[in-house]
Amino acid sequence: MMGGVAGALIVALLALPASREALERLMITHMLVQIPLLAVAGGLAAAALPDNWKARIAAWNDRGISGILMTLVVSSWWMVPRALDWVLVSPVMETVKFVSLPLFAGAPLALSWRKLGGLGRGFVIANVLPMWAVVGWLYAAAPVRVCNFYLVEQQVVAGIGLLTASFALALALGGRALLLTSAQLAEPH
Repeated sequence: MMGGVAGALIVALLALPASREALERLMITHMLVQIPLLAVAGGLAAAALPDNWKARIAAWNDRGISGILMTLVVSSWWMVPRALDWVLVSPVMETVKFVSLPLFAGAPLALSWRKLGGLGRGFVIANVLPMWAVVGWLYAAAPVRVCNFYLVEQQVVAGIGLLTASFALALALGGRALLLTSAQLAEPH
């Protein structure tokens, strides 16, 4: 229950005009703060769903594949420069962002992640982190502006931010995997 309230509160705070303006003013905060927070809000709300709703959703989300696929499609769309531009000039697209990220990225991720199993989660991570790195590199290295509403300097900073996030998460997850493997090997059998 508290997760649902927290998720709704996050969306409400992010929807405030002052918050939207502050976060959407810079490309890096738009991409690496606002968008992920909207997805987190959806994940918190999904965790708080009643069990009968989760059971209904589980019927179409066998092994978490449908939910993860939906998450990947929606989150990939919001990395496209045209989508970022569109949001800044269209209240309809702003609304689409505020609905799609919590409901069609964050919530399905929360409801699907554990169902994937270790191999499935590894597959998703092994594909998402390089995608972030490539998009970050493209933003940082593009010789022209790819977003009409963000300056080249902001684009470069956002690209470096995506690259940094990708490498930091890869290091953290790799380190965690090594520690867990070391702990399992050290246990007496």
